[in-house]
Order: sequence, then structure tokens, then C-alpha cells
Amino acid sequence: MSALEMKVFAGNANPLLAKEICENLGMPLGSATVNRFPDGETFVQINENIRGCDVYVVQPTCAPANDRIMELLIMIDAMRRASAARITAVIPFFGYARQDRKDKPRVPITAKLVANLLTAAGAHRVLTVDLHAQQIQGFFDIPVDHLYASPVFYAHIRNKPWLKEATVFSPDVGGLKYAAAVADMLNLPYGFVAKRRTSATTVQATSLVGEVEGRDIILVDDMTETAGTLVAAASLLKKNGARTVRALVSHCMIQEIAYERLGNGSIDEVITTNSVPIETRGLPITVLSIAPLLADAMRRIHGNSSVTDLFPIKGH
Repeated sequence: MSALEMKVFAGNANPLLAKEICENLGMPLGSATVNRFPDGETFVQINENIRGCDVYVVQPTCAPANDRIMELLIMIDAMRRASAARITAVIPFFGYARQDRKDKPRVPITAKLVANLLTAAGAHRVLTVDLHAQQIQGFFDIPVDHLYASPVFYAHIRNKPWLKEATVFSPDVGGLKYAAAVADMLNLPYGFVAKRRTSATTVQATSLVGEVEGRDIILVDDMTETAGTLVAAASLLKKNGARTVRALVSHCMIQEIAYERLGNGSIDEVITTNSVPIETRGLPITVLSIAPLLADAMRRIHGNSSVTDLFPIKGH
């Protein structure tokens, strides 16, 4: 183990996850004040001594993303100025990850900007889960430990009776590599749905490639907000003879429109994680905890041991 004392703190994005991580680590959550001044500015104070400590701050940058990012940056700055020996930003969901390239003229690469801000604030390393684009790891000039939610999903579904006649599907061509890796882990066939986006919130699924008729379909995706892609894919799969359709989604930042869409019955179950706070609202949404996975990784980082064997899927 590291000679440094380990301490874990949380911003306001997902304090329940941070508390569960601490329960898995067998330690209390560190005391910090993170609130707002009347004009909306963020105020942070670390309420205990962290001089020379190995400090972890748990803060997914989910909605409202800008507020969560500022909280995280200010917490890191406060920790650096309080003489923490090492600061790890634990970001279960990394916001702005979809802005990872210039796909139009005169647009920013915001994921790179956020990486620069975290480094400038004083973070020494980052721990995250299922980045939307793997190349984002290269945007950082500090170490990034990238975990996958797949072992959590695998533990949950491996003994389900519907897994025997299942096909793994990507809801779009871009996720085919991930779907292939999950299918390989489960020893199942895989396929994908071709789609056409008609607006920021509307998607039209057009065609299918893969075994569908009489199969139990497992849609895999890293994130969803409006559930448009998932519901369009599920509807097309059901029309083509799918027996059931379940979705494995690492990060569910679902908006009001998503609850309406998920209530139409085309998706039999959404299986997701608690990387961000989520309400099930009586819908068939199963929330699995990634706290043990994150706690194990944090324990390994603190002890300067390998995190690699937490990755059951190679190359996804």
C-alpha cells in the first residue's frame, strides 16, 4: 500500500455513489462544503486536513454539466492549495465526450478543453468509466485509468434464461466494435441497426444486419439521454420478429422525453449503472452499482498496483 493516507471526497453530482464507494473501501466520506453564493458562484471548502494525502474526488460531469465541471475544478484547486500529495478526479461519467473532434467548420473540441482544465486545476490523474470515445484518453497529459461497466453487466445477466437465445445488437454502426466485444464475452452472435438522425432528439432506424427472428435482443450503448436511438432500434427489431429487447446502457442521463419513450413498451428492460443519479419512475429500469468496481480501482491506484485485470473486454 501507499504510505500516503487515502481520503475520498464528493461534489454534488452523485454523493450517494461516493458514499457507497467509501462503504466498499471501509472508510468515511471526507467532509467538504460545496455550495453556491447568492450570485450563483460556486464555493468550496475542504473541512479536514489533507496535507500530504492521496485524495480522490468523485464527481460525474452530468447535467447540469457546466455546474458539475466547475465544482470539480474548484474542488481540485482547493485540494492542491491545501497541499494534497496526489489528486485523482474520479469521473464515472465524463461530460462533453461527444465533442471529441471537429466534424463541422469552426466548432470546438470541448472534450480536449475539459481535459486541459482538469490538468490546469491540479489533477494528477483521472479515473473514468466507459468514455464515449476512447481517444479522449489521449487528450490528457496526465494518466487516465479507463474502466468498463461490462463486468458489472456480465455478473448481472450471465445466468438469465433469456441469454441462451440472445443476439447482441449495436443501435448504430458506430457502436459495432463495442457490440462485437460484448458478444465475444457472452459467446453470442451480434449485429447492428442502421439509423438516420432527423433531428437532435429524433432518430429513424432504417435496416438491420444480424439474427433477429425469435431472438432475445441485447442492445448495447455507452449512453442515452432522450432514448431516441434505443427506442427506434427496439421498435424495428420487434417488427422484425425479436422476442424481447433489452438495453445495456452504461450511462443513463435520461430526460423527460426519454421517460415517455421508454413507457411505450418497445424496450422490455433497460439495465444501467448508477454512474449518474437516475429515477426509475416505475419503468422497467434496473440500476446496477459500479461502486465496488470504482472502489477496487481506487484501492489499486492508491496501492500503486495494476488496474488492468479489471478489464475483462480487450480492445472495446
